[in-house]
Amino acid sequence: MTTPADEHEGPQRRGYRKGAERRAQILDETIRMVAAQGVDASSLRSVAEALGITHAALRHYFPSRDDLLLAVYHEHEVRSQPDPDRQKSAIGDMRDSAVRNRAVPGLVQLYTTLSADAVQEGHPSTREFMRERFASLRAELAGWIRADQEAGRIRADLDPVDLAALSIAASDGLQVQWLLDPGAVDGERVLRMLEQIVPRAD
Repeated sequence: MTTPADEHEGPQRRGYRKGAERRAQILDETIRMVAAQGVDASSLRSVAEALGITHAALRHYFPSRDDLLLAVYHEHEVRSQPDPDRQKSAIGDMRDSAVRNRAVPGLVQLYTTLSADAVQEGHPSTREFMRERFASLRAELAGWIRADQEAGRIRADLDPVDLAALSIAASDGLQVQWLLDPGAVDGERVLRMLEQIVPRAD
């Protein structure tokens, strides 16, 4: 059955649109499964079964579990972008991210799984994704740190890239501790403390 919109599209365009819709459906379902049940629930076969499609059909869109998990993480990041008008700071951004992530433990587990996979053999696409993510995040946070230094909020002799790397390391390490023992670690509070002890300009 075609819709009025379909009548104005050629077969190739309709196929592309339906393919994009199916891909979005797969990502929606996998995000739901990861959020509710954790990463272990998101095998290709379990996602295919939840969607009522064949394993082969799912692999047409995501040839491997790594491909699926990377796409899910990227989609989650796109959907959870912070308010672009807020005042930005390096550690503050990590703190805000910790608050958002705490609401969805399964997606925090997804991130730590990707990080662990990236340092092992056999996950080249995950390794490249995480390398690029860290490089991009360090550069972005370093830019905010330089702005804070120019405004006198952070001491000028601190290396911006080093402080950016420290902020990321603190945030990621706190997320792992929180996953293992949620009641013992408050990542937002610890990162606020780190923000307070970064030396200000004299």
